[in-house]
Amino acid sequence: MDDLTKSAFLNRPDLHVQTEGEFAGWRTWSRDNFESHNGPFWHRMEDDGQIRCAFRVENKHLNGQSNVHGGAFMAFADYCLFAMAAPVLQGPGVTVSFGCEFLDAAREGELVEGTGEIMRPEAR
Repeated sequence: MDDLTKSAFLNRPDLHVQTEGEFAGWRTWSRDNFESHNGPFWHRMEDDGQIRCAFRVENKHLNGQSNVHGGAFMAFADYCLFAMAAPVLQGPGVTVSFGCEFLDAAREGELVEGTGEIMRPEAR
């Protein structure tokens, strides 16, 4: 892990690090009221440099059919995109658009995960 990646993950006053439970050691941003209300969503950097994001499905994430609401999936996808880009951003960022297809439903109690590599500018 290079210095830029380390500083992006470790030296941010708005990062909350969970200290207990299933997501002990995982991080989330404390500055985003929308994500805090809709999550909690979590992320961590794996030893291979991959970013892993996850959330445990709660009743508040469900639609009328007891499946995760599409809006909850989209909010999580947005969170994942930012978590993967954050180590190389040099200021604020915003998601403008992205495509999405749902492959399956998720139900209460299930773990939903997203993984990807850090988006480095030189890789474009």
